[in-house]
Amino acid sequence: METMAIDIHKNDQSKQSAFNYDDFNFGTQPTDHLFLSEYDHGNWRSHRIVPTQHFSLSPFALCLHYGQTVFEGMKAFRQDNGQVHIFRPEKHHQRFNRSLERMCMPPIEKELFINALEELVRLEQHWIPQDKEVSLYIRPFVFATEPRLGVKVADNYTFCITCTPMGLYYPKPVKVKVETEYVRAAEGGVGYVKCGGNYGAAFYPTQQAKEKGFDQIIWTDAKTHQFLEEAGTMNMMVMLKDTLITPRLSTSILDGVTRNSIIQIARDKGMKVEERAISYQELEDAFNAGNRVELFGVGTAAVISPVYSIQIQDKDYSPYIGDDAMMFQLKTALENIRKGRTKDTHSWNHFI
Repeated sequence: METMAIDIHKNDQSKQSAFNYDDFNFGTQPTDHLFLSEYDHGNWRSHRIVPTQHFSLSPFALCLHYGQTVFEGMKAFRQDNGQVHIFRPEKHHQRFNRSLERMCMPPIEKELFINALEELVRLEQHWIPQDKEVSLYIRPFVFATEPRLGVKVADNYTFCITCTPMGLYYPKPVKVKVETEYVRAAEGGVGYVKCGGNYGAAFYPTQQAKEKGFDQIIWTDAKTHQFLEEAGTMNMMVMLKDTLITPRLSTSILDGVTRNSIIQIARDKGMKVEERAISYQELEDAFNAGNRVELFGVGTAAVISPVYSIQIQDKDYSPYIGDDAMMFQLKTALENIRKGRTKDTHSWNHFI
């Protein structure tokens, strides 16, 4: 791959030595550097890594008014032998550009995306400890910067990549409810895009659920409110009668990289996998029949998050979360690939 020129301006004083890995909140402490590039006159230019700093924006910047903001979420890991890798950056790049295209924003060349990640993670790899379950969360994002009030596609953008340490997003099994009133996304919309508006629009019903003791909600389809789609921070999967089931992708469901990875791992193990519509009624029938049902979320931040309680139409059910649950076997298999304990047969680990 061609290497693109990136100017590097190092921060002489790292905050890593003062960081408390035993007690921290995700997303509050940036690492020492960030990557920046600007889009102007049809090209991305001025690629550089600089000490972490604030942005200066015009109050007319179009991103503040019309929603042209797109992001990705990915991770770098340290293997047992000390090597550091970025997990599936090419898959993330593909999804990033799909999001940018849908939001009428300029694509990022693969060479620029990968080289920027490599250089930034190489500088920040000391933030990934060897002896703790902490990874480096990487947040690439693009936002419109053209200073103009007026509903239009912007001509100017900033591309940034920033990092932060990350432990377990959900440190314990979660309690969820099936949402049948509010809508996250409809077919033909931007549900498959990682744009800021998707998350902002989901806050109100999610906050209502949290006030009632739930950790998350599971969205249903906009047309019938019968079929499970995804949760706010993760795709959903079900283990039912030795079959792994997950909603098929559509324009209202995010193409999760962890989702894709778990499906591949399950198939590698010879498991039966179905990507299909699954209704909450099917779940209810399985619970009422006394069948063992595993329900869990998968995502870059969530990894695999077991659901211990799900509310469907005001009735609570208890999915199986025993130590022998298949979801934990899948989680271990994914972790073993990331940690270098088993062979990476799909070349997912991109070493720096």
